Amino acid sequence: MIQFQEVTKIFGSRTAVNKVGFNIDQPQMVGIIGRSGAGKSTLLRMINRLTPATSGRILFENQDILSLKGGMMRRWQRDCAMVFQQFNLVPRLDVATNVMLGRLNGHGTFKSLFNIFSASEVNDALAALDRLGIVQEATKRAEELSGGQQQRVAIARALMQNPHMILADEPIASLDPMNAKIVMDALREIHERDNKIVICNLHTLDTARSYCDRIIGMRDGFIVFDGKPEELTTAAAREIYGADENFNEAATSTAIDAGRSGTQESAGVMTPAAAAV
Repeated sequence: MIQFQEVTKIFGSRTAVNKVGFNIDQPQMVGIIGRSGAGKSTLLRMINRLTPATSGRILFENQDILSLKGGMMRRWQRDCAMVFQQFNLVPRLDVATNVMLGRLNGHGTFKSLFNIFSASEVNDALAALDRLGIVQEATKRAEELSGGQQQRVAIARALMQNPHMILADEPIASLDPMNAKIVMDALREIHERDNKIVICNLHTLDTARSYCDRIIGMRDGFIVFDGKPEELTTAAAREIYGADENFNEAATSTAIDAGRSGTQESAGVMTPAAAAV
């Protein structure tokens, strides 16, 4: 479905992503982990064309998305929805309108300027909010919602794009464990129900293991791990984070019980090594 061929991004003298190559051959929920500066966010932004690649190719259904321009690039950005850590909502607009903004990429200039939405789009927005369990907040301003609710609005906005895949850049980094679980449950449900690729940058190993079918570990721009959740051993985690034997994986837990493994992880105090996760 999507192939990465020696994808590279260089900022000045620093190589943020270094000849990354891997394939996603079927709809999966993929978690990308690694310490700050490993290249995770840059990789996602290149997929969505928010950041231009220096070299390499990303093929989706045999089309190189890195070569797309103009309207074709905008259509790809519609088909490849992004969910950000900071939500990127319009605070003073109501929740339903924020969700409908996901359709602006498919509107003409006149409609985009005046935020004109059809009755069908209004119904689609309410359906997306209902699916995320927050339709009752549709008429409130986005700024009145909690962080967890705002992130669900952002996911509903992504659903409005009817994308081929969803990219989530550290979607739970600023959320408490309860809201983090709700958001991760929502992303997992989208993958399973809609059969979509979902790629998440994640900070915590327990979350990646609980929710993802596949985990990719990045270090200094390279992929140093690519495997199933059960293959992510403590030794593998040390390699990903460049940590020594003092690395305590338990300290990265968010206490999320995903309901998939039937176990509850224990929360811990972040150690300096874990803080880099």
